[in-house]
Amino acid sequence: MAIQTKPYFIYCLFLLFCFEVNAQKTPLKLPLTDIFQTLQIQYHIQFNFAEDLLEEVSIIPPSQDLSLDDVLLYLEEHTIFSFDSLDGHYILVRTKIKSFKTQQLSEIILSKYIVRGINKLNNGSYEIDFTTFDILPGLIDTDVLQAVQAFPGIQSSNETVSNINIRAGTHDQNLILWDGIKMYQSGHFFGLISMFNPQITQQVNVLKNGTQAALTDGVSGTISMETSSQINAKFKGSLGVNFIDTNGFADIPLGKKSSLQIAARKSISDFAKTPTYTNFFNRISQYTEVENNTSNISNSEQEFDFYDTSLRWIYNLSDKDQIRVNFLNTYDKLRFNESSLISTTETSRQSSLSQNSIAGGLQYHRKWNDKWQTAFEIYETDYKLKAINANVLDQQRFQQENIVSETSLKLIANYKLSDKIKLLNGYHLVETKITNLDDVDSPRFKSLVSEVLITQGLFSQLNYKTLNKKTNLNFGVRYTYIDKFKKHILEPRLSFMHKFLHDFSFEALAEFKHQNTSQIINFQNDFLGIEKRRWQLSNDSTIPVIRSKQASIGLSYSKKGWLVNVDGYYKIVNGITTQSQGFQNQYEFVKAKGNYEAYGLDLILRKQIEKLNTWLSYSYLASDYEFNALPQHTFSSNFDIRHAITFGAAYTLEHLKLSAGLNWHSGKPTTHPISRNQIMNNTINFERPNSSRLKEYFRVDVSALYDFKLGKKTNVYLGISVWNLLDSTNEINNFYRVNNGIVNQNLQNALGVTPNAVLRIHF
Repeated sequence: MAIQTKPYFIYCLFLLFCFEVNAQKTPLKLPLTDIFQTLQIQYHIQFNFAEDLLEEVSIIPPSQDLSLDDVLLYLEEHTIFSFDSLDGHYILVRTKIKSFKTQQLSEIILSKYIVRGINKLNNGSYEIDFTTFDILPGLIDTDVLQAVQAFPGIQSSNETVSNINIRAGTHDQNLILWDGIKMYQSGHFFGLISMFNPQITQQVNVLKNGTQAALTDGVSGTISMETSSQINAKFKGSLGVNFIDTNGFADIPLGKKSSLQIAARKSISDFAKTPTYTNFFNRISQYTEVENNTSNISNSEQEFDFYDTSLRWIYNLSDKDQIRVNFLNTYDKLRFNESSLISTTETSRQSSLSQNSIAGGLQYHRKWNDKWQTAFEIYETDYKLKAINANVLDQQRFQQENIVSETSLKLIANYKLSDKIKLLNGYHLVETKITNLDDVDSPRFKSLVSEVLITQGLFSQLNYKTLNKKTNLNFGVRYTYIDKFKKHILEPRLSFMHKFLHDFSFEALAEFKHQNTSQIINFQNDFLGIEKRRWQLSNDSTIPVIRSKQASIGLSYSKKGWLVNVDGYYKIVNGITTQSQGFQNQYEFVKAKGNYEAYGLDLILRKQIEKLNTWLSYSYLASDYEFNALPQHTFSSNFDIRHAITFGAAYTLEHLKLSAGLNWHSGKPTTHPISRNQIMNNTINFERPNSSRLKEYFRVDVSALYDFKLGKKTNVYLGISVWNLLDSTNEINNFYRVNNGIVNQNLQNALGVTPNAVLRIHF
């Protein structure tokens, strides 16, 4: 028996020895951040990633004999991240979990389009990723809607985020989405800062053309904001304060499958009136009843307050199912007292203006398999603008309200036909109700108009992408039926991109779009003259359905830190009204339908020199109205800012970021009286509309951010910025009024020198 068992004993010893040798040779896992540092030295590359995503992620290092492409493929196979190589030097690291939301992920073709964190995608859109964002001149707390104005072709004619003009379009022609919810309000302080909290808003996509078929509205462009889609395992939070508000943010894990994000802001005007607050208040109240009342009435105790609360909850029911819930509540209120001496008695009444948005959304995503995904999205968004104007002398109260209530339901199906072809199909139902109230107590008058519009849409989009990722084509069609008007609308959409000669890329974009809502101005002094625009539904007659057609082509070059991108475009928008364009000349009270066309060129030149990044952008725009019912059929658009130039520079160290830039553009069109003494029937005799221009606009901004650690898990951020450093006097609007038989000019100026500072603690 001993002789027979001896071979088995030797065999077992041999197996144990082999196992021990193999165990000793098994490579050890290393933190992914350490592997990145080694690869950066070996391949002379730079990884760009959010540090919090890589915490506690460890893998076995790739072989040193692999090529860079094979290394990136190895990393993708062994992690939850994707690795996009840009310019052969810059590697963008993004989580694959985001693909849970949609199969049709867009890929970056131009990184650092302006600064780090701003990229151009292969579907013609632009992305701002705030997790990797550097710094822009004049901004320290990343204002979402101020940041989008860094792109050529996008600017604000009156320096507000509530009047963003994309290629000569009015602000109401922009589709603004927050996690898929349409927003009818965009700014705090009645447009001077964005109402979307930057601490919870992680990414922004900007589309000027080539919109995907799943989206409707926004005939000029789309600004789509998204919160994080990650479920963090550890609690994270921040507290901050600046010269305008105090704010907080918390990311709270609720187990391994769920997390809750909450963000809130509140103005500090109750506690302190900073120079920034004072400048903002003076800016919004220029030539309004808040600043200037009649000679017999004095204003006092002006107060302004705002707050917002944002919430995002994600729950992964399984590896294939996810639920997302969003909630947003914003509020702005302006109050002041109007006083007058009546029969030797001091009489005072309060006037006020409030602006409020409440929105909630639910999304359910199901990943059936590697080829098939579906999504169900529903939201309710409500907006209310309310003004109470107290007339002390006449003992009269005038109340105005503009209320929007919209419900949307969308079903989306993604199907992967092959590695090259993907198909998106869906159905979209939208019910929009808009109510306008004008109520006077003495003499008694009340007008309450409420309208409802229901639209149904079907859409389909085909995505073709070559395996080498050099060619990308999106072609889609959207069909919309408006039951109230028995109207059928068919809208094709196209985006095409092709890379060639390694460093060049060509793109062609085109779209047909429509929208059923617009903002109009009945009287310039409505709503105390502060936010005088009110939302209105199309009625298919005096207020038509707005429809647009647009096409553009572009060429890009990127190599060794250089980036050149040029786009030429042509756009025509039908169905606009004079009331929606904000005329303050001879057509201020005229109601007419028409269209505008715009064509132009957007150019950007950027150069990266180690830690210094510089850029120069230029926009050429020519835009004309056509109103056949007016005496002058054709004339320049109110937003025809012919030339615009932006130059900026950003210098980034490990803990310090510096940025400076200048903005210049030619004057905005305006209309002057032929003679200030020529008044007929108390009416001003104007020259041809928009035949003159305001003075050229010029502004210099600077900003700086410094961060340092305060313990192992606490980071402190300090920042300072100065808007309009040189205190340039910039004209943004002028209009004329008759007073005692004399024509008086009212000239509105932009912000003067305006400092801001921020302190934020991340923990």
